[in-house]
Parts: sequence; structure tokens; C-alpha cells
Amino acid sequence: MADVIKEPPGSHEPTAHEKTPKKAAASGWIGSALEYYDFFIYAQAAALIFPTLFFPSGNAQTAIVASFATFGVGYVARPIGAFVLGHWGDKHGRKNVLVLCMLLIGFSTFCVGLLPSYEAVGIWAPILLVVLRLIQGFAVGGEISGASAMILEHSPFGRRGYYTSFTLQGVQAGQIFAAAIFLPLSAILPTEAFQTWGWRIPFFLSAIVVFVGYMIRRNVNETPAFEEEAEEGEVPQAPIVQVVKENGIDMVRVACMALMNAIPTAVTVFGATFATSAAYGVGLTSTNYLWISVSGNLIAVLLIPFVGNLSDRIGRRPVIIVGCLGSGILAFPYLYFVAEANLPMAFFFAMLMWGCVYQGYNAVFPSFFQELFPTKTRVTGFAVSQNLGTLITAFLPAIYAAIVGPTPSDPCVVDKKFVPDAIVNGETCRSLADSIEMDVVWTVGAITFALAVIAAIAAWSARETFRVHMNDLGSKHAVPVPKEEYDRIRRTGVDQPV
Repeated sequence: MADVIKEPPGSHEPTAHEKTPKKAAASGWIGSALEYYDFFIYAQAAALIFPTLFFPSGNAQTAIVASFATFGVGYVARPIGAFVLGHWGDKHGRKNVLVLCMLLIGFSTFCVGLLPSYEAVGIWAPILLVVLRLIQGFAVGGEISGASAMILEHSPFGRRGYYTSFTLQGVQAGQIFAAAIFLPLSAILPTEAFQTWGWRIPFFLSAIVVFVGYMIRRNVNETPAFEEEAEEGEVPQAPIVQVVKENGIDMVRVACMALMNAIPTAVTVFGATFATSAAYGVGLTSTNYLWISVSGNLIAVLLIPFVGNLSDRIGRRPVIIVGCLGSGILAFPYLYFVAEANLPMAFFFAMLMWGCVYQGYNAVFPSFFQELFPTKTRVTGFAVSQNLGTLITAFLPAIYAAIVGPTPSDPCVVDKKFVPDAIVNGETCRSLADSIEMDVVWTVGAITFALAVIAAIAAWSARETFRVHMNDLGSKHAVPVPKEEYDRIRRTGVDQPV
């Protein structure tokens, strides 16, 4: 398919400007990969490094909860960023907001690498960490919505799910880059060196990320749909007011579906600490567990375009519903085999749950969420509601650690190593850890599955969008293109005036 598409006059697609779907998808992919490299190196560090570096030593549970809380703080800022940056994207264009997001997240991430430890500056260490995390979260609040809108509005009718899925393929690739940087550092450097200065290297590399991402995004064309809205004077003065009034129930649906963020949270954030923290007594190493993150994302990168294309063929809702329920159920065996320190089976179920089945949701939500809103409020509607949903899941790791915390640091951990034969209230630390591990399986598994059910119900209640033209999206009364005509357009790439 040619990368320059001009829709015929009279169609229900923007006709005044050319679409460039491949260029938009490439820029969205690269930009998202670079930005989420920054975001996920923080997630890895919060799970593996920050509990012992930026918080008081002596109580493992308190340090883990506090570290996860700073991870969650970034999600608190995301709805605020979604509101501000979504407003900017709907009033001033998708391109401008994406460049701004890139600069903000790069600056905050680089500065994290400069932070002193708690031992050096005391309480200022976690305070500064929270401030930078707030800036980072603010910027990410507008990233996926802006990048997805850019690609969706450049995509040809009948192929929106496929092209828009590249946004999330870029996000998964960013996670691969983040984990891939941590893997050799954690494997090669002595533990003390890695925890003292080695972890800072991925944060300093964000300077390169910012430069490359800025050069890419500054050359992206604005979307035809937005340009048409601007030329016709239909850009809203207050996008958030208009979207709540006209599509408020769709915002609720998106927020509920975004609860599926509980799946990667359970795997990459809480799961990493559960598997590797000495106080939980599981005994897996950071290097071993990082391979789960890398491998799951590699599978996701391969699957995402195929799943996006599948949603163009059979619809968004069935693919998302299967992804939600399937991955929610698989949380139980995944957590069980982590608790058993059975690395091969934990790896297998992580790949099945997160790498494969979860992509039914992950590959499709960028197009489905966008299609529930009209062009004039699309970025705001997506960004605010999606980030409110992910905010709810952001503090799950801290909640999990508070409800089913690890064994006491004293006497169960000595020199950062688990002591199984130590006695706590008349029972060994090994016996106590075994009991806690099973509590983790059922508590974390049940919460994850419950959120997946809520997300599936929200998807089921939404209207199907894959056969609705761009100019009709967001309308409750939009009439889908008949299946035979839709299939013909997908085969030929030629839309007909109506």
C-alpha cells in the first residue's frame, strides 16, 4: 500500500489532506519506544534498587512499600498531565504535544540518575525522587493518547487497528531496551557496584533518547483529521467539558478497561520484588527475573501487529474481552510458580499470560479507546479516562506489599540474604515465608482477576467501532459500514463516496 493516501470527496474520511500511515506509525513506534524506555527503567529500578537506596534500612516491608509508592506517584501525575496535554493536543495539534512529552520525560529521567542516596542526604533523597517522578508521570500522561491519535488519524479505513497497534509495539520495545540495559549491568557488575553507581547508567542514557526522539517527532506531519477540524473552526475551547458532556459514559468505560494495567503491574513491578527480595524468601535472582521481562516483551512485539490486524477483521470487543479474561485467569498459575521458585514454569506462564494472551487487550486498546471519541475531543477523552484507570492500578504493588508483606528483616535477612532457620514467634523464617507466598498467590491473583472481569464487562458494554468511518467516530448514532463493503475496502484499499 502506498504511504500517501488521499480519500475521495464525499467519503466519511477527512478528504482535504493526505494521510501518511507508514510514516505516522514509524514515528509513533520510535517515539513511544524511546519515551517508555525512560519510564520503565524507573519501574525496574523501583523494584530492584530503590528500596535499599532511597529509603531507611532496617524494615524491608516499609522500604518496599515506600519504593512502590514512589512508582505509583508517577501515575498520580498522569491524569493531571492527561488533562493538560490532552487539552493542548485537541486545541493545538497532536505533533506539538508529542514533542513536549519527549522533552519533559527525558529531563526528569536523566535527573533521577543524579540523585544522592538516603544515606547521603536523608529525607531529601525520597523527596527529590518523588518530584522527578511527578514530572515524569505528567509527561507520560499525554504520550500514548497523542501517539495513538497521530497514527489513528493517518490510518486508512479498515486498517486502523493494525497501524495504531504500533504505538504499543513501541511501548513494549521500550521495555525491552530498559530491561536489556539492566541485564548486562546486573550480571557483570558486582552487587555493590551495581547498587551504588551501575543502576545510574540507564538513566544517563536518556540524554541520547531525548535527542533522537526530538529529531524524529519534529518532522512528523499533523494529522488530516485535526487539520480539517482546525480549518473548519471546530476546535473546542474546553475539550474536557465537551467530552464529559457528550461522551462521559465512554470515559467511564475506558477507565474501567484501563484497569488491565494490573497485569503488567503484577509481572514487572510487584512480581520482580516478590521473586527477588531476600525478605520474601523466594530466592530468584534479579538477572533471572529480568529475562522474564525481556522475553515477554519480545513475544509481545512480535504478536501485537497480528492482534491489531485481527481486530480489524473481527472487531475490537471480542479480542479485548478474550485478552482480559484469559490473562486474568493465568495470573494464578504464574504467581504460584514464582512462589515455588520454579523458574521454568514461572517463565512459561509469564510468557503465556503477559507475552501472549494479554496482547488481546494491549494491542487493541490504542485504536478502540480512540475510536470511542470524536476528533475534536479524542486526545483529551482517551488521555484523561485511560490515565484515571491506570492510576487505580498504580498503587497495587504498594497495596500488595502492605497486605502480604515479606518476612521481618530482623531476624530473617542477614547481609541481604534470607536466613531460613531463624526463628520468628516460634516458627522458622522458612515456614513463615512459605505461608506468605501462598497468601500472595491468592490475594494478588484474586485482585488481578477481579479487575480483569471489570475490564471485560466494560468492553462488552461499549459499541463496536472497527467498521465506523473516521468522521462518524464518537457518535452514538454512527452506522457501521456493511460487512461486505468493509471487506471490499480492506481488500482494495479504495473507499467509495457515499
